[in-house]
Amino acid sequence: MNPQNQTSADANGAPAAASATQAGSDLDPPSGAPCQGVSAAAPQAAADAALMAPAAFAAVRFVLVETSHPGNVGAVARAMKTMGFGAVPGSLVLVSPREPAVREHPDAIAMASGADDVLAGAVIVDNIEAALAGTAYAVALTARQREFGPPRLLPRDAVAQAGARIAALQATPQGAQAAGAHIAFVFGNERFGLPNEVVDRCSAVTHIPANPAYTSLNLAQAVQLVAYEMRLALLEVRATPLAEIGYAGEPATAEQIEAMFGHLQSGLEAIGFLDPASPKKLMPRLRRLLARSGLEREEVNILRGIAKHMLAATQGQGARAPSKQEK
Repeated sequence: MNPQNQTSADANGAPAAASATQAGSDLDPPSGAPCQGVSAAAPQAAADAALMAPAAFAAVRFVLVETSHPGNVGAVARAMKTMGFGAVPGSLVLVSPREPAVREHPDAIAMASGADDVLAGAVIVDNIEAALAGTAYAVALTARQREFGPPRLLPRDAVAQAGARIAALQATPQGAQAAGAHIAFVFGNERFGLPNEVVDRCSAVTHIPANPAYTSLNLAQAVQLVAYEMRLALLEVRATPLAEIGYAGEPATAEQIEAMFGHLQSGLEAIGFLDPASPKKLMPRLRRLLARSGLEREEVNILRGIAKHMLAATQGQGARAPSKQEK
């Protein structure tokens, strides 16, 4: 891979363990060799451990979309573990990695450098919908400016919002079992970043404000920075009622929101407001609008009720019947 082909600081670069032609840094280890690094242990570690709530750290999910290089996956597992993430299986989710057996790949194991448990616990899924199942808040890492999409936040603001949601949801009677009790950070392919259809399914967008003259970051470096900020946010977070972060009721999950958008699009097509042959930017605009609101489950139900009546009102007028899911 030519260094010029690396995308910006949204999570890029192959590890040196992959090949000599792939961009890395002077700190990358020799090919196939795990980094020895500097231990993160410090006198503060004991105090940190006393403050940490394991359930809060377990609620954070790192999603890698179509990762090309197995070594990057291993390095991400290591980055997660050094910041206290990955203790439960499924904390690392891989969407259609190029190497299906990436968890057993020698480069991945070498770059994990002791974080083999995080690597072994990674879950492989086929699409972003499966990767975000059970989440109520997802942050896409991308430096690319897009005409539409979720609200753009600074990394520290994004992790602060994520931490507040974790604290609020885990303070409910259901605790870690509450619907949408997890949050996710989503990172793209080393060369191409994240496609619009993945970004659109996230709640917010952020990017790492690197040196404008050289913005390229290795994927694991980007994950390390986000994991560090998330760790700090969780160490400082306090139990917060949902009302204090803008929710009057239970937040909607990613699955509920996606089902609502599908239902709403069908309703808009049925009444002729949306032309499926020329949809233009209506649905992306609606996604952006509703992403700013922090949808609750009851609000999703209201919007689906509107869509249901749109479909019902057009029956017998040449419009298609609602699907079983939409009824």
